[in-house]
Amino acid sequence: MKANQVEFKLSTKDRAGLEKIAGDGNVAQKIAKRAKIVLMTADGAGVMAIMRAVGVSKTTVWRWQAYFVEAGVAGLVKGRSKPPGKKPIPEEIKRAIAEKTVKERPAHATHWSVRLMGEEAGISHTSVQRIWKEYGLKPHVVRTFKVSNDPNFTEKMEDVVGLYLNPPEKALVLSVDEKSQIQALDRTQPGLPLKKGRAGTMTHDYKRHGTTTLFAALNVATGEVIGECMPRHRCKEFLKFLKKIDRETLPHLDLHLIADNYSTHKTPAVQRWLKRHPRFNLHFIPTSSSWLNLVERLFAEITRQQIRRGVFHSVPELEAAIAEWINHRNANPKPFVWTATAKSITLKRNRAKKVLANLAAGCK
Repeated sequence: MKANQVEFKLSTKDRAGLEKIAGDGNVAQKIAKRAKIVLMTADGAGVMAIMRAVGVSKTTVWRWQAYFVEAGVAGLVKGRSKPPGKKPIPEEIKRAIAEKTVKERPAHATHWSVRLMGEEAGISHTSVQRIWKEYGLKPHVVRTFKVSNDPNFTEKMEDVVGLYLNPPEKALVLSVDEKSQIQALDRTQPGLPLKKGRAGTMTHDYKRHGTTTLFAALNVATGEVIGECMPRHRCKEFLKFLKKIDRETLPHLDLHLIADNYSTHKTPAVQRWLKRHPRFNLHFIPTSSSWLNLVERLFAEITRQQIRRGVFHSVPELEAAIAEWINHRNANPKPFVWTATAKSITLKRNRAKKVLANLAAGCK
């Protein structure tokens, strides 16, 4: 309905009511604007003049002109009622979608997406999103795991956790490992810097300039790190690192080293050296339990902060960057706090083994 087609005369009562609404500073602005639209229309103003004076769109002018004819002053104040929305999805359908997400797979994919499930269930993908959020489901997320089958798991785990939670007096607990095959990668083209509205960029391809291995010993109590890069990670290099630890720790302290089951840590040469240095005590974590070794947390941090996005033109440049990172950390060390008890770990492992056993039985 166009403005020049709308013709109405206001009664004295309606005009007084509209003028009171338009001039009342306590009335919501949207209601005052409706009253002004009707008043100007009754005074013969055109649509463009009303738009400029009131600051609204053409469709808004038409809408409230028509609605005043239909509902009067009371209708302007109350406003239009919104049309009824879609009916909510029944709870039984929500549960069915949640169960299907957990127990079934799509015919030609490894997991459900919101659109695949929407097509399957005959609802919109946004409805699927809301249902998954309500049930706490994230089919697109997957995490890796491995349950240790070490026959001496409990004994080894309790030994390591005991060192974390109740370290011996007059001793240092060091979490030791090596991060091997760290590549000195150089990008084929310069990346663009981060700026507003754009992430930083780097090329997907790279040039390899060799590798290095970081040997690290994390002081569990203080967070300080003894580290050294070496070209390989054989028994020879491990012995060299043990000697470095021996030099850089107070000689009157016993040393308890937590290490994984890599064969280099158990060679006869290492065993002979340890016998000659009785203050060194090696504690091996269970197999497939790298999460028990706190130094792995350190490796994750240096990878994220220094290595993954780094650009290195040579191995020495990479090793210098690693040494700089370690020195910076040691200037203000911060330990990783271990909180899990041996009992809680045992309970989780038992639950995991039970679930795996049930899955294996179901596959037979």
